[in-house]
Amino acid sequence: MKTHQRGINRRDFLRSAAVAAATVPVIVPGTALGDDTKSAASERLTLGFIGVGKQNRGHLGYFLRQDDAQVLAVCDVDTTRRENAKDMVEKRYAEQRKNGAYKGCAAYNDFRELLARKDIDAVVIATPDHWHAIPVLEACKAGKDIYCEKPLSLTIHEAKAMIDAVRKYNRVFQTGSQQRSSSEFRLACELVRSGRIGKVKTVYVNVGSPSRWCDLPEQNLEPGLDWDRWLGPAPKRPYNSVLSPRGVHDHFPDWRNYREYSGGMMTDWGAHHFDIAQWGLGMDDSGPVQIIPPEDPKAQRGVRYVYANGIEVIHGSDPNPPTTRRGVGVTFVGSDGRIFVDRGFKASDPKEIIAQPLGEKDVHLYKSPGHQRDWLNCVRARKRPLCDVEIGARSVTVCHLGNLAYWNHRKLAWDPKEWRFVQDAEANKWLDRERREPWQLPRV
Repeated sequence: MKTHQRGINRRDFLRSAAVAAATVPVIVPGTALGDDTKSAASERLTLGFIGVGKQNRGHLGYFLRQDDAQVLAVCDVDTTRRENAKDMVEKRYAEQRKNGAYKGCAAYNDFRELLARKDIDAVVIATPDHWHAIPVLEACKAGKDIYCEKPLSLTIHEAKAMIDAVRKYNRVFQTGSQQRSSSEFRLACELVRSGRIGKVKTVYVNVGSPSRWCDLPEQNLEPGLDWDRWLGPAPKRPYNSVLSPRGVHDHFPDWRNYREYSGGMMTDWGAHHFDIAQWGLGMDDSGPVQIIPPEDPKAQRGVRYVYANGIEVIHGSDPNPPTTRRGVGVTFVGSDGRIFVDRGFKASDPKEIIAQPLGEKDVHLYKSPGHQRDWLNCVRARKRPLCDVEIGARSVTVCHLGNLAYWNHRKLAWDPKEWRFVQDAEANKWLDRERREPWQLPRV
């Protein structure tokens, strides 16, 4: 069987001639980019990119190669990244044009200027975690479809607000949890849901630790960066290069270690692997009902999530793994065996569990043509993609619940239907955080 077959209304992609004349380029001949096989511009999905650091440069490279998409604008608070992305777009399209020239990509410091363009159909958002919710909500109001990177939100309230906005404005939304588009993860979840390991008892999710409050010293602000806008809704603090690594080929962003901007590896890798746990358990529209911290208040592993059916998901490694491989990953443990899965790798005990092909009557999950391509296809078809907004929101909420249990060393009772803690006024104050003016969540 396949999931996510619920359709949503179709919208008209074609823009009026007046709008097309006012914005360059939108409506041009199909051979304008020098490729007779390329879709006519009026048939191409027009895109804007918000945040063009390492992750979105990868997305940008992909979409620039797609015949049915055209990039019109990029946005970043860092001049170097912004201009590099603009040059990347124009160089690619210039190579495709017969005259070898192209100057049709706009570059913005303020994402709201990009969203105000009527000729942009959809946006790809890959900002730091604390800068996901506001652009997503504003994009919904502006009528844009959205691809947004994981972890989807900084708080549980933001996650729920994104679901509400996407549904209200009927947007097609793909969360960037691309592991769902990889065959090894899909197969592992299909095997679990088909009963190959018997009754599921426990799932081990081995990812890193929660984040901590930032204590970095002040450094001299480098030119070309709008630091105040990078901070946005986060508390005002002096610049430190660890938080915003400069240059085009920056290292892995260390701002993920700090609570003001991220939930740490618990939300970063967790948004990938807890997502697979949710998928394998068939809990895409739900979540745990109890979150139990480890006895040691200083421990950063060992949170237990209890689901209503009695299954436990444990933040940590399987003590009896079916493989000698170490590192991050997910292990499903059942009455008749166990399955481990990580990127490009899977193993089972007994080995026959993954060796025997799925049958016609087994569970067959959504087979993606590739995460970005799935989004493009679904935007055109007006249907929900593989990792719809609610899936991404619920997966990151599992991560947030774990962090709240660690940070507060509290046992928590969660109602996944109501998106609230059960009879716990103190914990319900943790659903969201204060934001620095003027960056409040927009009303939708």
